Amino acid sequence: MAVTLHIKKGDFVSVLGGRDRGKTGRVLEVMPADAMAIVEKIGVVKKHSRPTQKNPQGGIVTMERPLPVSRLMLVCMHCRRPTRLKRIALPSGDKVRVCRHCNEQLDKV
Repeated sequence: MAVTLHIKKGDFVSVLGGRDRGKTGRVLEVMPADAMAIVEKIGVVKKHSRPTQKNPQGGIVTMERPLPVSRLMLVCMHCRRPTRLKRIALPSGDKVRVCRHCNEQLDKV
């Protein structure tokens, strides 16, 4: 079952818990069905891969693993602070995400 998440692909997020606590990065992919997200250069692990046609050499590959979105907090690019969101409806009827600290819109309309 897909869930509505507070982060989207391309957002800048801060990690709240785990071994990468305090680090920030850009969201590369969001998986609403699992409530997980892949963040650039966060949660990096080494995976041993067998030789395949795509990768004939095989060997050890570094890759980002998904993180639960509950461990991520959006960073407002205007005030540079991790923030919770509030959603407001514009006069045009569009709903946008807004920073609670500086009231700056986080979505492009």
